[in-house]
Amino acid sequence: MTESELIERYFRRGGGERDDVVLGIGDDAALLRVPPECELVLTTDALVEGRHFLEGASPRSLGHRALAVNLSDIAAMGAAPAWALLSLNLPAADDDWLQEFSQAFGALAREQGVALVGGNLTRGPLSITVQLAGLVPAGGALRRDGAQPGDLLYVSGTPGDAALGLALQQAAAGSGGAATYAEADLAWLRARHEFPTARVALGQALRGLASACIDVSDGLYTDARRLLQASGCGATIDVERLPSSPALRRVAGAEGWRNVLAGGEDYELCFTVPRALATKLESAAAALIQPLACIGELTAGEDITVCSSGVVIGFSSEGFDHFRD
Repeated sequence: MTESELIERYFRRGGGERDDVVLGIGDDAALLRVPPECELVLTTDALVEGRHFLEGASPRSLGHRALAVNLSDIAAMGAAPAWALLSLNLPAADDDWLQEFSQAFGALAREQGVALVGGNLTRGPLSITVQLAGLVPAGGALRRDGAQPGDLLYVSGTPGDAALGLALQQAAAGSGGAATYAEADLAWLRARHEFPTARVALGQALRGLASACIDVSDGLYTDARRLLQASGCGATIDVERLPSSPALRRVAGAEGWRNVLAGGEDYELCFTVPRALATKLESAAAALIQPLACIGELTAGEDITVCSSGVVIGFSSEGFDHFRD
């Protein structure tokens, strides 16, 4: 098939239907109607074979992840996702690969009310780039720079799973070491890496509650530090409060808390809330059936102190960096 035929077959109806799309796929650019009372939120992210995913990775996983990692950025701003552009480089036009990829991308897009309104398809080394736009009420976006000393520090879900899942996949592909663990635990951890859940509903619920917010893509400790630096604060983190999944605890053991702080690609939300709003936050989380953990408190200064049973312990994590790792 030609490029135009591939687009028509796999991507013409690759997202949700929105009445604010004036002109979508099929022209030189999309035309979109932005409500006057809203601000536009834009983000973009790329997945590159050998860097962000293993060679031979499931196209279903890649279709989901390509959109999910961008949804997480939109969630961290408290915005509602709206329109996506997809740029796809393929070594060859593989029908089976495209079918699985486009179905997974489209399913998540429809679930989140995202319209696929354009992009680019070309031949080359496998890489996937998505640009995602969202909408937030004017002046209502969450940012990294609003936290204050005394605010409580929270994280959603169970960080650390995705990075451990990837590490076990790599071990299995190499020495086979991952086979010593229970298959149910391996499956859980792999799924957390391959099919992350962007906390879009939580991000919107945090408007008016969170003083600052960031998504956890490069590791909880690293991304929390970025939020704190933007806000000019420090924090104390309690190891006993760190949330972890049963699978991570069984696989990582007593030192699993280090995985929780250091692991990346979980796409959870790390955020701060004034103590006076903690009860309202708990009610909002309960309504969403969204597990949250209060892992510490913000302090004056710039340092993060990690404590266990009230005793300061050493921890250092550089987190993920494309140009160092």
